[in-house]
Amino acid sequence: MRLPSLTSALLFLLAPAIVPAADWNVRDHVPLEDFVIQSHRGAGNLAPENSRETFELAWSLGTIPEADLRTTKDGVIVAFHDPDFARILPAASAETKKKGIEDLTWSEVAELDIGAWKGAEFAGQRVPRIDAMFAQMKEKPGRRVYVDIKNVDLGQLARLAKEAGVADRLILASTDHAVIRKWKDLAPESKTLHWMGGDEAVLSQRIAKLEAVEFAGVDQLQIHVKPAADGFTPSAAFLRQTGARLRAHGILFQALPWQSRDKALFVRLMDLGVASFATDFPDFAAATVRDYYGRR
Repeated sequence: MRLPSLTSALLFLLAPAIVPAADWNVRDHVPLEDFVIQSHRGAGNLAPENSRETFELAWSLGTIPEADLRTTKDGVIVAFHDPDFARILPAASAETKKKGIEDLTWSEVAELDIGAWKGAEFAGQRVPRIDAMFAQMKEKPGRRVYVDIKNVDLGQLARLAKEAGVADRLILASTDHAVIRKWKDLAPESKTLHWMGGDEAVLSQRIAKLEAVEFAGVDQLQIHVKPAADGFTPSAAFLRQTGARLRAHGILFQALPWQSRDKALFVRLMDLGVASFATDFPDFAAATVRDYYGRR
């Protein structure tokens, strides 16, 4: 069973037809207004995660917030990232810290202060329901949200999004291709993002499998980029080739520079063909992208 996947990975790395021109970069091919910045977990490190106030901040920066979706014990979809409360509720009891969204009813979740851990100025921020988030999106035209699926019934999510009239403004994010394909069947008007990490061998195999089915259901693909002894990983050559291959299929190429505020790294990634960022520093990323385009 391993041989086909390894063969596909090798073909992905060696295929000569997709080697791009060395000077291809997004500034010369993608309008600034089309460059997408995803604010990780709402607004990255700028504010508490997954709150109404955080989403407002992300939109004010010209970015798209990400909401991590989970379901309460009584079936209410809410925005919350972690599987338990240990990090977000540091002052809670040991018993409460072990619990997660799935263990509480909506009325119990609504009482949680998810802002105080980030600083006194954020105290009192609450976990938002999905319907409240949809209403917030409708306050201004063009507002979009990435929704990262943690523990959600896709049918329920699609129904609520359609009823609210925002399905076409959602970008469903998942590392599971089966989830993405199912979502596209339920809400074809929505966009999708397939995110993935790992070394080049793992990434090559995963991308080759996607290409074998013509990236079915995938509109955007995100790769995690991390610092390494010789610069960053995956390598520049790998990212350049991946960008060319994704462009050939009409897929938006997004990178997540993991916990990075290195301007040189962001610029290098754009020179390599990255046309979108997910970031924990959306204000920094937005300023860096504007400066990059200003050098035309």
